[in-house]
Amino acid sequence: MLDAAMQRFWAHGYESTSVKDLVETTGISSASLYNAYGNKRAIFGVAFEHYVKKSFVERLARCEKLAPREAIKAFFDDILWRSINDPEHKGCMVVNAAMELATHDRAVGKAVAKVLRRLEAFFRTCVERGQAEGTITRSRPAATMAQHLLSVLMGVRVLARVRPERPLLEGVIATALASLDP
Repeated sequence: MLDAAMQRFWAHGYESTSVKDLVETTGISSASLYNAYGNKRAIFGVAFEHYVKKSFVERLARCEKLAPREAIKAFFDDILWRSINDPEHKGCMVVNAAMELATHDRAVGKAVAKVLRRLEAFFRTCVERGQAEGTITRSRPAATMAQHLLSVLMGVRVLARVRPERPLLEGVIATALASLDP
């Protein structure tokens, strides 16, 4: 049920997804959905958290086991693969929620900010470790470089929705990775 609801919200957004759509997508009656979650907003919240766990938590756990530069590269390689191989060009549900809801739904704004802070912390930890071992430049503070990598990530995910072109996305990512060179 959560996967189906997540896919619906991810592909069509919150506003364009009705409870009727969720009933059709999940195969669960509206009464059961309301009994289990309360309302459409609550279903979205659970679906969003499900997306975060499936998409980011698992990816970060895999990447954090790698050497710093490898971790950053593996993270972006996975983003590139997902971006190019998504036939619906859904982009990132976190980015989509930020654009559609975060400015007028405080809870969604906080949820999105939490994910972005976690991604920034991942990049910062990688950069700090890489700087300590000499595999990443020390010419800029780790915090600044982590913010740059986060902004590149967000840009790639937005570009992937409208221009999921391998050369374009690879070029953006390669330039970001080159900025780490010592």
